[in-house]
Amino acid sequence: MSTLTALARAEAVMTGRAQPIATVRHLHVHRRPMVLIPLAMAGEANAPLAAMAGDDREKPQLLVVTQPRNRDERFAFADRLAGVLIRYVDSFATVTEAVAVDRGKDVRYRYVDAPQIWVPNPGGVDFLRLFGRSTRFRSVDGEHPVPASVPLLGRWLTFFANSAEVPGSVLLANAVQALGLHWATGQSGAEDAQFGALLAWITDGAAAARDQENGPVAGPATDPEFDNHVLAPLIERNDPAIAGVLHELLLPTWDRMWRALDLLRAMPEGSRVASRWDSDRDAYSAFAQYVQEGGAPQPRRDGAVAAAARLQRLESAATRYAVQRAFDDPLVLAEYRLSGAAFAGTVTLAKADRIDDSGKRPVLRPRIMVRTAEVVRVEPGTSLTSPARPSQKARVVSVTPVGSPAPGAAVGSPAPGVSEGSVVTEFDVLLELSGGMGRKLVAEPGSVPEVGERLILTTLSEAYRPGGALPDPTETPWTHGGPPAVL
Repeated sequence: MSTLTALARAEAVMTGRAQPIATVRHLHVHRRPMVLIPLAMAGEANAPLAAMAGDDREKPQLLVVTQPRNRDERFAFADRLAGVLIRYVDSFATVTEAVAVDRGKDVRYRYVDAPQIWVPNPGGVDFLRLFGRSTRFRSVDGEHPVPASVPLLGRWLTFFANSAEVPGSVLLANAVQALGLHWATGQSGAEDAQFGALLAWITDGAAAARDQENGPVAGPATDPEFDNHVLAPLIERNDPAIAGVLHELLLPTWDRMWRALDLLRAMPEGSRVASRWDSDRDAYSAFAQYVQEGGAPQPRRDGAVAAAARLQRLESAATRYAVQRAFDDPLVLAEYRLSGAAFAGTVTLAKADRIDDSGKRPVLRPRIMVRTAEVVRVEPGTSLTSPARPSQKARVVSVTPVGSPAPGAAVGSPAPGVSEGSVVTEFDVLLELSGGMGRKLVAEPGSVPEVGERLILTTLSEAYRPGGALPDPTETPWTHGGPPAVL
């Protein structure tokens, strides 16, 4: 837990209300999302009991398995779920747009929009992952055939579950994680996992949250008391009333899901959210085309090279997502200022026309001086970036402590390079700029910070970082299983 989040939790305890820990919304909320609330039978591994799903707030669709242990009923449930989910997913595979690639030399096509599925909590994501794994390899002919929609559903569920592992992706989102990204409550992280209590903290406060601690189930697990005293007798009698009981059980969570989406939509969207949604649209477009072309189901497990490549992609996505959140949100960036990875200051000197002619050809290298009252923990030679100009690098030339107190400034401790008896209250940071100023020896207007401009500089960067080289799958070493078997 970060320092500011801990402070926000403490304030939530004192005030009895959840505290915002973000100034903008860090995820895309679709104009027409699908809400899916899965429910599984207790004691049975991934045995579906029911699901409430739909993209219309006023028309939830309830799918029920009256005998969860019956194989035929489970796959009939999968067939009905496929009818709802795949119809929704396919509705976006219509209109495409051209996207320039290779610096405008070529174009590729992607769909102009993509589906977005919302579940209440991480358990819902895990349920869909397991259900996808149990259905995508099913045969549609031979012994024990299933409807053709069942393996197709499994492949799409696997795609969405895999995308949920990618930091910043919201093709499959869960409400608990999304709300926790933007608000801090006065309860523990484990208690935040209770969707109803978390939402009540945000909308109505601590007292309302306490009332929700034993509130409606949000799936996929059911309440043991409900299982023993209500559900079990209905299943034993094969009672058709089970549908009505499960409808009443899930409807409050359905309403809460849409209220959570309303809360998130009310926040202004971060400026980099759209670019991440573009990446989601790319992923959806590629997989939809793969399915249309008859591609094989996802493998049961990745090979050594594929697993390493996936881990590399996830690590890169996590780093990029953390930087983008910080650049979008001053409150998130404040965490890095506390740790010394960023500082804010005012430009006191600027030489925008400075030319460095020490190399083979002259290059534009303006210099600026930034004065800051924050402790600067970067060494000369460090490359910094400003969120206001992410494509521009600022190399630290020198950091000079200022030993005379500024009026009204807090007095700090003596620093190296300052005479005995002096106190450091400010630092002058000399920076050399490169990039983001055009291709000429004259900087484009506004590309160089001017005197008096307030800047935030950080070691964080959105610059592309190439991954490590990986061997060809045919050259997998014996320590990692050897080359894949030839089928």
